[in-house]
Amino acid sequence: MTMLLTESPWSDSFIFLLIFTIVVGILLYYYFFHENPKTIPEGDGWWGARERQDTQEDETVHSFTIETFEEMIQDLHYRLDHTRFTPPLEDSRFQYGFNSNYLRKVVSYWRKDYNWKKQLEILNQFPHFRTRIEGIDIHFVHVKPRYLPSGQTAIPLMMIHGWPGSFYEFYKIIPQLTDPVSHSLSQQETFEIICPSIPGYGFSEAPHKKGFNSIAAARVFCKLMRRLGFDRFYVQGGDWGSLIATNMAQMKPQNVKGIHLNFFPNSRMGLKILPSLLLGRKFSLDELLTNVMIYWVSGSITSSMRLYKENLGADFQNRVDDKVGVYVPVGMAAFPNELIYIPLAWARQKYKKIMTFSYMSCGGHFAAFEEPDLLAEDLRNFVQTVEKSS
Repeated sequence: MTMLLTESPWSDSFIFLLIFTIVVGILLYYYFFHENPKTIPEGDGWWGARERQDTQEDETVHSFTIETFEEMIQDLHYRLDHTRFTPPLEDSRFQYGFNSNYLRKVVSYWRKDYNWKKQLEILNQFPHFRTRIEGIDIHFVHVKPRYLPSGQTAIPLMMIHGWPGSFYEFYKIIPQLTDPVSHSLSQQETFEIICPSIPGYGFSEAPHKKGFNSIAAARVFCKLMRRLGFDRFYVQGGDWGSLIATNMAQMKPQNVKGIHLNFFPNSRMGLKILPSLLLGRKFSLDELLTNVMIYWVSGSITSSMRLYKENLGADFQNRVDDKVGVYVPVGMAAFPNELIYIPLAWARQKYKKIMTFSYMSCGGHFAAFEEPDLLAEDLRNFVQTVEKSS
């Protein structure tokens, strides 16, 4: 018996519908059930010299005072006296690096007029501390508010510098945040400030082993905040500090209440080079030299630059933090003379909960140093927005 096979008019449509359903199902599974990890694994580390000997790390927090020896200053003076200057190109101004004609004036002032002892007193005006974390000594400035109304608690805020900056970047903004009444500001946002030195910078011990990147720094700073008794806190940063702050929010979102950035770390960056501000318009020569002196007296310039190697030496776009979004509240301050410009649409790809995004009227890369009033106002507005929404 012969059977006649006839094509169904629905067969092609059915096959198309089936394929379409499978593809949509795979996409839905990918987006809803197979997302990138939500957090960076915290892990652990050991950056001390030699192998770790003790199983229980000493968590004592020690008071610290910045001190120098006369021999160190005499060595500096000798080097300044014997500086060899290369003549600048004609009419080059600062287009080929730091103009050596102007550099002669800076060196002369540094050698004859700069008062390091006076600046040392300024540096030590705030309380300094050191504590050992993952085998290295971590230095930080910790400033508590002078006065709090009854029943009010200070808002813990970690502020993280970058290169070639230091904890000193925040000395102008600290009084505004910890003592708002003296600056005719509302007491509603009164902060307790913690400014650490990134390991290898200033008076934080340099890691003795390879591999210390921004993720390791984030873990160390999260441990520091827990050691100081803070379960929930804010983080602010620029330059490397913004990447470390971002990593802290990716690693410990349950502890980081929000991050405020004035430099936006992103592996897909639009470059916008702008003229740097001339010395004297935004900070004094004394302030600039004091920041340089922190590197000189601590001998940390070489170890500070290793952070570039550890972060940029590998494939930055394949790092785990590039695949993890930021889900805590985020505030961003875009300063017009910043080195890199990130459009808000790009920022939203990584930072999922941007609460404030401000286009600042002036200022550049070292926002806290250049425009402390503007940065403080934007930071206070961000924290106020987060607190009202929580």
